[in-house]
Amino acid sequence: MTLPRHVIVVSDHTGITAENMARALLAHFPDEDLTYALRSFVDTPDKAQAVAHEVAVLAEQEPRPLLFTTITVPEVLEWLREAPAVHFDLLSQSVDRLEAEFGSQATRLPGRFHDMTDQQGYLRRMEALDFALATDDGVGDKQYGLADVILVGVSRAGKTPTSLFLALNHGVRASNYPLAEDDFEQLSLPRPLEAHRAKLFGLTIDPRRLHAIRTQRKAGSQYASLEQCEYEVRRAERLYAQWKIPVRDTTSSSVEEIASGILNYLR
Repeated sequence: MTLPRHVIVVSDHTGITAENMARALLAHFPDEDLTYALRSFVDTPDKAQAVAHEVAVLAEQEPRPLLFTTITVPEVLEWLREAPAVHFDLLSQSVDRLEAEFGSQATRLPGRFHDMTDQQGYLRRMEALDFALATDDGVGDKQYGLADVILVGVSRAGKTPTSLFLALNHGVRASNYPLAEDDFEQLSLPRPLEAHRAKLFGLTIDPRRLHAIRTQRKAGSQYASLEQCEYEVRRAERLYAQWKIPVRDTTSSSVEEIASGILNYLR
């Protein structure tokens, strides 16, 4: 039995960006069996030494661990470079090149990417996140006038994660509205959406994929049956066509890809 390969992501701050970068790179190798571990706030030599020891223990197994780092302080990074792993430095080499280009020294402060110099952008994203949560799943429809986009689709088509991604990463006020049985029985737009037709963006999904997702949630229910999924998707797509609502198929798309398509449309 082949053991999974360990992927250790090490950052001197939260590590969220570093982990996303590592996962984006490794997504190009879908057949590899990988297990991820994140080590955040590794900002002193002692902490780096502890991580290096952890890597050394894992390296006694096969195959060698993959080590992704975003460390700016040389004394901290030195310990990790000595660890018996395949090391991918995601930050310092680019900083070195920028120093040469600018002709000046970088500050190399831990967590610099996450400082609050862009307070306006940070506050905009947090406000958009609050808005997305307040108008999630059809709640707070009286605030739809403040939305940048309103995602429409059947249950479990990807509306909520896309709304939150748009808010947290791009500061987009994204509401979402779940199409229900009553909405399929009428010829007009659902009443909460009538005044906001220009803001609507539809999400659709292959009924078989929707059936698999709903089965994980409520196995054996009418809600999860393939017949119900086919009916809801068919009626939703008819609604989109009738009202000329732009549509994105979420069947095989990541939330990043879905959000990118919506951003391109908004722009």
